[in-house]
Amino acid sequence: MLKKVARLGRQAALAAGAVLRRNYLKPHRVTLKGVIDPVTETDYQAQEIILAIIRQAFPDHGFLAEEGPSPLPQSLQEVNEVEQAGGKSPPYCWIIDPLDGTVNFAHGFPMFCVSIAFEAEGRLAYGVIYDPLRDELFEARQGEGARLNGQPIRVSKTERLDAALVATGFPYDIRERLPETLARLARVLGAVQGLRRAGSAALDMCYVACGRFDGFFEENLKPWDTAAGLLMIEEAGGRITTFAGGAYDLDSPNILASNGTLHEELLGRLKG
Repeated sequence: MLKKVARLGRQAALAAGAVLRRNYLKPHRVTLKGVIDPVTETDYQAQEIILAIIRQAFPDHGFLAEEGPSPLPQSLQEVNEVEQAGGKSPPYCWIIDPLDGTVNFAHGFPMFCVSIAFEAEGRLAYGVIYDPLRDELFEARQGEGARLNGQPIRVSKTERLDAALVATGFPYDIRERLPETLARLARVLGAVQGLRRAGSAALDMCYVACGRFDGFFEENLKPWDTAAGLLMIEEAGGRITTFAGGAYDLDSPNILASNGTLHEELLGRLKG
C-alpha cells in the first residue's frame, strides 16, 4: 500500500503546489485566524485539491488538516477527521498543511510549500513536501531514506557550532513569550556562524535533511507543521528532540532538529 500512498501523496502535493504557484502574485483574500495568523483563499483551494485526490483513492482514511471548512461554495465540508464513528482513531491518517508559510505567500515572499504526511497505526510512514517556486520535491519513506527530486539526501557533516548555519521560527503567540524567545535566540546567535528565519517550518526541516541547514529550532508548532519534516530528517540521518532533550512527538511544545553532531551543543544553548 505504501507505494500507492507515495504516488497519491506526490500527486496531491504537485497539484496543490500548482495552485500556489498560479496564485502567488495575484491579489489575495486574507482573513485572520489569530492576531498574526492569516489564511488565504489559496490555503483552502490547495487543501480541497489534496483531500479530493486522496479521498478518491482512500475514502476510509482519516485526515488532520490545518484549515477548517472553507468559505468557498464548492468546499469539502469535512476536514480534521481524526476520529471515526465510535470515537476510535483511524488506523490510517493523512496530516496536511496545504500552504506552510502563509504570511510569506500573502506578502509575496518566495518561501512556502505544501506539506503532506501519512501515518499508519500511529507511526509516520511517508512524507512529501513540495516547494512550487523552486520545483523541489522532498520525499521520505519509513526505512527507505529521504530524497530531493528523486536523489538521496543526507544531513550535513558540520562539526563545529561556529561553522553552523541554523534556522529558527517565531510562534504566532510571540508577543506573549517575547522575553524568553529573544533570550534563547541571543544564546544561539552568539554561538553559530549564521541564523536564518525564513518563515516555513516544513522547508526549514527539509533544508536540515538535505544539509543546507545544520539545525532548526522553534516552539509552539502544530502536527501539520512538522509531521512530514520529522520523517524527512530522521530518514536523512538527523536527530530531533524537544528543547529539554526529550523525545519529540507531534504534540510536543517545541522542537530542535539537527545533523546529530551538533545536537548536544545546540541543546545547551536552548536550555540556557
